Order: sequence, then C-alpha cells, then structure tokens
Amino acid sequence: MRLRGWRLGDTIQVLFILSATLVVPAGVRAQQPVGGSGVPAAVPSAAEPLSQPAPSTSNPQTKTPENSVKPNESKPNTDSPDLVKLGPGDLLEVGVYNVPELTTKARVSNSGDVYLPLIDYVHVEGLTQEEAQSVIEKRLESGGFVRSPHVTIFVDEASSQGVTIIGEVSKPGIYADPVDRKLYQVISEAGGFTQSASRKIAIFRRGQTEATQISLPRNLTDDLSGNVEVLPGDTINVPRAPIIYVVGDVGRPSGFLVDNGTLTVLQALALAGGTNHTAKMGSARIIRKTPTGMTETKVQLKKMLEAKAPDITLQADDILFVPISGAKIAAARSAEAAMTMATAVGLYTIHP
Repeated sequence: MRLRGWRLGDTIQVLFILSATLVVPAGVRAQQPVGGSGVPAAVPSAAEPLSQPAPSTSNPQTKTPENSVKPNESKPNTDSPDLVKLGPGDLLEVGVYNVPELTTKARVSNSGDVYLPLIDYVHVEGLTQEEAQSVIEKRLESGGFVRSPHVTIFVDEASSQGVTIIGEVSKPGIYADPVDRKLYQVISEAGGFTQSASRKIAIFRRGQTEATQISLPRNLTDDLSGNVEVLPGDTINVPRAPIIYVVGDVGRPSGFLVDNGTLTVLQALALAGGTNHTAKMGSARIIRKTPTGMTETKVQLKKMLEAKAPDITLQADDILFVPISGAKIAAARSAEAAMTMATAVGLYTIHP
C-alpha cells in the first residue's frame, strides 16, 4: 500500500529517530529537542547516561565510616565515670515510694549487710545503688509487703569510698575520696606526719593480700616519685620510725630517728654529745625490749673508745644508758631508770 505524499526521505528520517531513542537507558524519560530538519539537536551516548542514580542505602557492599552513627542510634557515653559500689560503713537512706512508713536510715555492716524493716538483712556489698534498689524491690514484692514497689537509695556517708589513714599523723581518720587523689594530698589533709613518723609507709588495697610498701623522703618536695595514686577504700598505715635513745650522763640525752639506716653505739654516743666527765663508762649498758621482756647487755664503752673492742650496731627502740659514777642505782632498777629518762628526751632525725 502506498501512502500519498510519502517519500523515501521520510522513511530514513523516521528510522534515524527510532535508533537514537533506543540508546536511552531503561527507566529514564528523555525528551530531545528536534531541530528544524527533524533531527535531534543532541543524542545521548550509551556510555554516558543522562543522570547518575543515587547510591542505594540497602546495598550490602556499601561501606560506611567506622565512626558514623546510624539513624535512630545513639553513641554510647564513654565519658561516664565508673559506677560506685556500696561497701561496709556506708550510711544509706532507703525509701519506698508512697510508703513513708518504710523510710529508714541504716549503715552497711562489716559483713556487707543492711537491716531494713519487714525484709530483715539484705546483702548490698559490691552492688551499685540501682542494683541494691532492685534487690530490695524484689524482697518487698516476693514477701507480699508492697505491690510493685519503687525503692530509692541515697548514700548519706560513703565511708567505703573514703581513704583511711592511721598511725603517726596528726589527724588519723577516714577522708572522703575526691577526684585525682594522691598520697601526698591525703597526708596533708591528715595534718602531716608526727615527729616520730616513719617514712616507710604501707598502703593496704582491697583485693590484695600484701600491702604496697613505699619509702618517702623526709622532705616530700624533694622527690615526687612516691606521690602515688590512692584508690577508694585504701588504708594508709604510717608506722612509728625506729628510735634509738641515749640517756644518762651524756652531753645531750636524746632519741634519734633511724628510719633509713643504722646506728652504732659510738655513733649514737657522738650524736648525744659524748659522755660527761662524771660518767661511769664501765657500767654502760644496752637495754632492749624482747618478746620475753627487757634485757640488759653490758657495753665495754671505754674499750670501744680506745678501739680495743668492736663497735656494736644498735636496734630499733634500744636504749643506751650511761650511768653517773658513784650513783646509788641498783642493778635491778637500772632499766626502769633508763626508760624513765628516755621518755623525757628530745627526738632528732638522723640522715645516714
């Protein structure tokens, strides 16, 4: 069938338009302007699609940054402090919502229990406040005392979280635990060392069977390496330093702290100003406290001074007693007299 007015050129033009349309990607609606001759002004290439499709979020091969946060998902709060757990000595205020009769204050015992009305003793040591609240709620509900109880716990005194310092400090006791607690800070809060305090202290820590031993300088500002961190619940023991006493007929009866060294008879005698001319050096003796009682050891002081007898190293709490010549002191009472003199002497620190 031949159409009137249809020419061969019209057929070629139609085939050209159809071939250009077929290269458009599927699903893309493209309208190309047609020039005056009926030929498209621009024909897209099969290698260059008209538009780039948006990447699919459901593609399992698509990688996301590690620190990105998915929608409706919050990042965990890693800056929150460690949860504080209850312990012996803590004073708790326990309340039950809408049941004021059950409000009570109770202190956690050494065994970790707290006594509460109706439900008797509850073990709370090692639990957080939220965990302890949950335990008490279950006890109240299972016992049929309160239906769907809501328990709140407030810690009035966190004694278990404090630091205890005992021994030779001006104000021994329990001190609350602030942030960034250091050993020197605790000692300062306790009023500092006493005159007879040792610098070899011990720190007892929860969960450890042996104490941590630390040697501190006499002047704490000289060395900060011993300013260690102190944890909640620690106990710091500051013992009395070893003291050697020199009493009797000497130039300056004294007590000498020998925390970081040793002291011999002649060294102690020299520090005490030597003997007086009235001293009875042949009757000098070392008085020592032993588990079985007091002992007395005669010292050949004159021979030591003449280098005819070996010097003797003294022990902690020894008393070197040099009597007065011609004094009528019975041998049996020489230890008692020496100890009485030792209580009245001044103390001096020795730096070996």
